[in-house]
Amino acid sequence: MGIPLKNIFMVVVALALSSLAVAQVTVVRAGRLIDPDSGTVLTNQVILIKDGKIQAVGGALALPADAKVIDLSDKTVLPGLIDCHTHVADGQSDGEPFNVLRKTASQIALESVPNARAMLLSGFTTVRDVGTYRALNDIALRDAIARGDVIGPRMFVAGAYITITGGAGAMTGQAPDIQLPWDLHYGEANSPWEVRQKVRLLAHDGVDLIKMLSTGAVLTHGSNPASIEFTEEELRAGVDEASHFGLRVAVHAHAAQGIRNAILAGAASIEHAEMLDDEIIAMAKQRGTYLDMDIYDEECIQAGAKTGQTPADFLQHDADLGRSLRLWDEQQAVCIHGEVRDDADAGDSGRDFECCGSAGTCERPGVDQGGKVCGFDCGERRSAEGHQLAGAGRVCDEGRESL
Repeated sequence: MGIPLKNIFMVVVALALSSLAVAQVTVVRAGRLIDPDSGTVLTNQVILIKDGKIQAVGGALALPADAKVIDLSDKTVLPGLIDCHTHVADGQSDGEPFNVLRKTASQIALESVPNARAMLLSGFTTVRDVGTYRALNDIALRDAIARGDVIGPRMFVAGAYITITGGAGAMTGQAPDIQLPWDLHYGEANSPWEVRQKVRLLAHDGVDLIKMLSTGAVLTHGSNPASIEFTEEELRAGVDEASHFGLRVAVHAHAAQGIRNAILAGAASIEHAEMLDDEIIAMAKQRGTYLDMDIYDEECIQAGAKTGQTPADFLQHDADLGRSLRLWDEQQAVCIHGEVRDDADAGDSGRDFECCGSAGTCERPGVDQGGKVCGFDCGERRSAEGHQLAGAGRVCDEGRESL
């Protein structure tokens, strides 16, 4: 749109501050306001906030005399963004998952606090945190943010990975006689009924979604992204059981058959989904399945290779996968914004917009589709964090336009 990034002031910061005084009416004067629905920049707009929610947006609003005014007349205001695939609660990773055993669960939880702050201050007001090695750390972080103890975005969390023994979401690499702590194999399941038991357990723990892994992974030792892990039957069991608790299921899948199995099982979203074909794209469109592509992830992996941070077998997995970036806009597939990897800077989530733009997957950021994935409608839940700002469209279940 021709506006230097340094001049863009994320409205989320001002609005988050306004939520501290919930009963107060706050007015934000925006010199320029980005409207993702129309792809335009509105000028001289006023945003009226009451009780922590946006009441009205327009150029000529009647303003209460006692309203608190935040003057951003010389700034560009952007609706709060949504990242549908993050790992904010995994602390400060060095690229080697096994090093999680060098830290206590408490240390990882405390390391996640600055991740949450960086995420919010980079403009993301909602994230879907899709799994953590230390089970339930994400629930604690979510609740601390909701109480106001910690600065961060609204979080939708999975609690733990539901994965097969030795699978993509498992802690691997240790000697066979090493017994892992309970929270490092909390979601391990190896049959449809074991999957159901794990879903019930996590639902009781208070998660917002379920995360299952259908194929091998790039960032797991001893894994193969092209391998099939959970069967369609096991995935169906997870989706069905989750539905009884009003939860949706996000499924990690690289390989085509794993993606196909997850779509047929009724997954709400497919994470990564690189090895697609035309049949799978048609299935996703027909069934309303979201494709949560992680284009910037590739840059993180390659950057780690230059510094020696990314383990050699992970680099080999990445090379073998042969990531194929499709022009999703041409296919009209429903894609959403993600992701931040464990070893990426939480404040770098916006970099994915650059990558998806150059790859042809999106044209403008927004907030609506991500909200549908997370389980809320941005049009109904007009919050002070920018959801449905004057019709500013896009989404969360983890904000990018070509959903």
